[in-house]
Amino acid sequence: MVRMSAEERRESVIRAAITEFARGGYNGTSTEAIAKRVGVSQPYLFRLFPSKQAMFLAAAQRCCQDTTKVFQRASEGVVGEGAVKCMGDAYQALIAEDPEKLLMQMQIYVAVAAAEAAGDREFGESLRASWMEMYDVANLATGADAGETTRFLAYGMLINVLVSMGFEPDHRVWTGFHEATQSPVVEKGVEKGVEKG
Repeated sequence: MVRMSAEERRESVIRAAITEFARGGYNGTSTEAIAKRVGVSQPYLFRLFPSKQAMFLAAAQRCCQDTTKVFQRASEGVVGEGAVKCMGDAYQALIAEDPEKLLMQMQIYVAVAAAEAAGDREFGESLRASWMEMYDVANLATGADAGETTRFLAYGMLINVLVSMGFEPDHRVWTGFHEATQSPVVEKGVEKGVEKG
């Protein structure tokens, strides 16, 4: 049996943390569940990450980074309306193929809001920075059109909400969307049970 390096273990913890936090949220997820998913002891887990919060932040940042990379790859060599379509299609594919990414995004917003309400602004600082990287990539792809960037991200957030809440593809809430949005990709995301926790 090949032994994993600390960096490989750390990577496996981040992947497990995304899965567990996506399903249970920050407060509803135990480090025991993450350790069990990885196949390590809790003390070993805490050698890789100093706290549960550090694990959540690493998982959340990875989620944002992965989405940013999807936008970067999709918009490479395209700008404006073409880039918006390419990024939208790529994002729909991402959340259909890996619904945990969508659920993790939703958990990020809840965790940051809860921390802010409790007076902890620092918790959200790095996550806001990661989100701004995603915004900047989308903004650049639109040709630095702030209005188009806002519409693109707002449209994406509405898709996030509808898919995560489990609205079926033929539900009337989807009727205001472009035909392309009502594609098999969104249907696949709903069929895979994005709304399951």
